[in-house]
Amino acid sequence: MNTKVTIAGVEFKNPVMSASGTFGSGMEYASLVDLNKLGAVVTKGVSNIPWEGNPTPRVAEVYGGMLNAIGLQNPGVDVFIERDLSFLSKYDTNVIVNVCGKSVEDYIEAVERLNDTNADMFEINVSCPNVKEGAIAFGQKADALFNITDKIKKVSKKPIIMKLSPNVTDITEMAKAAEAAGSDAISLINTITGMKIDIERRKFVLANKTGGMSGPAIKPVAVRMVYQCANAVKIPIIGMGGIMTGEDAVEFLMAGATAVAVGAANFINPSAMIDVIDGIDNYMRKHNVSDINEIIACV
Repeated sequence: MNTKVTIAGVEFKNPVMSASGTFGSGMEYASLVDLNKLGAVVTKGVSNIPWEGNPTPRVAEVYGGMLNAIGLQNPGVDVFIERDLSFLSKYDTNVIVNVCGKSVEDYIEAVERLNDTNADMFEINVSCPNVKEGAIAFGQKADALFNITDKIKKVSKKPIIMKLSPNVTDITEMAKAAEAAGSDAISLINTITGMKIDIERRKFVLANKTGGMSGPAIKPVAVRMVYQCANAVKIPIIGMGGIMTGEDAVEFLMAGATAVAVGAANFINPSAMIDVIDGIDNYMRKHNVSDINEIIACV
């Protein structure tokens, strides 16, 4: 049974990876999960300089998922290279580094610092607020997305994956802009903007007021957007959004994703990704699928 997939020339032993921000760089999970079994570890977002993140409280449980407003807290690229990437070099799994920034220059500086490391690919988080555009996310305007993709592609020595925001009118417009600018792949969806109010205290639950919603409740939206993008562009897609089981993952693959990322599930079950890998294997056996590529985009 073949579970290998290829994205931008990089081969993955299976199509399952962590969603950025839900698995650290694997260090916190390494005693619980065999990282060698994963298709890839996608790291938490890293920026050119340390970010403090948002004030607390910044996580809240909601029906069918969770809200987070962590604010991409990270120690900066220098600490990340020395600590996280050196840790991951011990494992036989692909490493995808998620990169964030507040200006095009921030992203470029981080990518240039990461170019000569053991990272296999870069996932570019364009849901960050663009400080020069009045805090509108890079991924919410097609021309801004094209511009940043084009500039990063010109300096990157690794394949790049643009991580698309679902908080747009037409996700296919964004996918096409990323493809036209030279992105090697796209990943979607990032979190959906949400809010929770404590009616007893008459206050917002999150200090940031709004947060990114993830978890099973967003899965149907994510599957639909992956399907739309698979029909709009020719580059590979990494699908994510509420994947809890192998069956969920198969749904994304059938919609057109080449690989999948597991996020919120890691918080309630550290072995979630291993369970998803096993679930895909079970599905393939049950349905006599000898090669996973047979079911990718089959609908």
